[in-house]
Amino acid sequence: MSDASDAEFKRGSGTDSDPFDIVIVGAGISGVNTAYRIQTQLPGTRYTIFEARDAIGGTWDFFKYPGLRSDGFSWRPWLEKTPIATAGSILRYLRLSAADTGIESHIWLGSRVKSANWSMKSQAWEMTVISNNRVERVWTRFLVLGTGYYDYEEALPAAIPNLNSFAGLVVHPQFWPEDLDYTDKKVVCIGSGATAITLIPVLAEKAANVTMLQRSPSYIVSLPNPTSASFLQRCIPERIAYRLNRLYFMIFPILFYYFCRMFPVVSRNMIRKDAANQSPGNYPMDTNFAPRYNPFDQRLCSAPNGDFYAAIRNGGAKVVTDSIEQVVEDGIILKNGTNFDADIIITATGLKLRLGGNVNITVDGQPYSIADKLTWQNAMLQDLPNTVLVMGYTMASWTLGADATAFLLCRLLKGMRKHRLTCIVPRLPGDKSVQAYPLMALSSTYVLAAAEVLPKAGDKGPWRRRMNYFTDMFKVNYGDMTEGLESYQGDFAVTGVKF
Repeated sequence: MSDASDAEFKRGSGTDSDPFDIVIVGAGISGVNTAYRIQTQLPGTRYTIFEARDAIGGTWDFFKYPGLRSDGFSWRPWLEKTPIATAGSILRYLRLSAADTGIESHIWLGSRVKSANWSMKSQAWEMTVISNNRVERVWTRFLVLGTGYYDYEEALPAAIPNLNSFAGLVVHPQFWPEDLDYTDKKVVCIGSGATAITLIPVLAEKAANVTMLQRSPSYIVSLPNPTSASFLQRCIPERIAYRLNRLYFMIFPILFYYFCRMFPVVSRNMIRKDAANQSPGNYPMDTNFAPRYNPFDQRLCSAPNGDFYAAIRNGGAKVVTDSIEQVVEDGIILKNGTNFDADIIITATGLKLRLGGNVNITVDGQPYSIADKLTWQNAMLQDLPNTVLVMGYTMASWTLGADATAFLLCRLLKGMRKHRLTCIVPRLPGDKSVQAYPLMALSSTYVLAAAEVLPKAGDKGPWRRRMNYFTDMFKVNYGDMTEGLESYQGDFAVTGVKF
């Protein structure tokens, strides 16, 4: 692993006369996983990873709020007892994974990619990288954007009336102070999404009281998260048990998703009944736990071992559903006239989305806007040569989607090498028969707010939204990966290529 203190970039490759084969932007889950697939499926490939932050980890290094949870890689067993991991444990796991596989030595920390220009003449990307206040120029044949989809620099503005008048501390989870002491404090957490549901149980352990203030309810599903070895782990070898557990956590969400979409009323009642069984007997369920939308119109929130409901039962937290009239010096006044005293207000109202890591992309010097384009196989972008944008699933594990994209990348690169191609570019059919739709089939506020900056999906062929991990992997292994692609050998277009 290298950082900004190194005197020079390694010049064995990455120059205009000797470009890298691949540059990966981002050393989080997406970047590290992609690097592993490149190493194992395309041995000898010259690649490097540029990470703007000073540590490996991406999202899990950036977000510091308590209770954050994630998952792991298929190629490195998760051997901790709890299948739903905390941010700290996933960060340690990620860094060990990068170190043990040699990926760490390819990572340049403190190196922000500011711009990338594709040249059809040279068939390469020329990139501007800022490292230790130096401007470096780096060339690569293929570009991978493993930057996630959150904006690390700016939070989604919270439209909360008169928030500036609050005399206490206002905290956005995206910029959580690591030294924040909420012990014996009165905390109001505004929001009802995954961030709020994750925060509430942890805050309730130390705070004097915690109020989750929501404008409208969300679906909150309890998931088992055992803290000791399961029966399976005690009876069979640990690595086999891990694979079986992982398979369960891959299949169950897919089945549950399709069940909810096929039977919205039944699933709605089922989730509500589960919430009622875990809440105090006299709790106002219709007001606080009956969303106006069907399951999976927005993402479902998960509560490992029902920790969210346990915080309510134990009296450490409560849920209030109403709109805010205004924030005052010592708290919040609701539309119904209720006044809440607060020492700390947490604005868990959604995260700002941004794809591509804010890299200024041009093609032969002409500006390229991601928002104006469609995604091809949910990986490449219309009219953008030799580039893969790594995205996970919105309804399941991010890591699974990122892995499917990494396998797709390797298949594309193998096909390019087989046919001696130097460039591939997704192109829409000339008859303009593909209709554009939002990339994410969600009605969440933060997703709708990002509609103008996200690429789109199409209604047919390789432009459609991805389905699930199993269908995606089947397509990656056996499907036609050339539909909608233009192929080039230097300046010459090549037709009839199949791979």
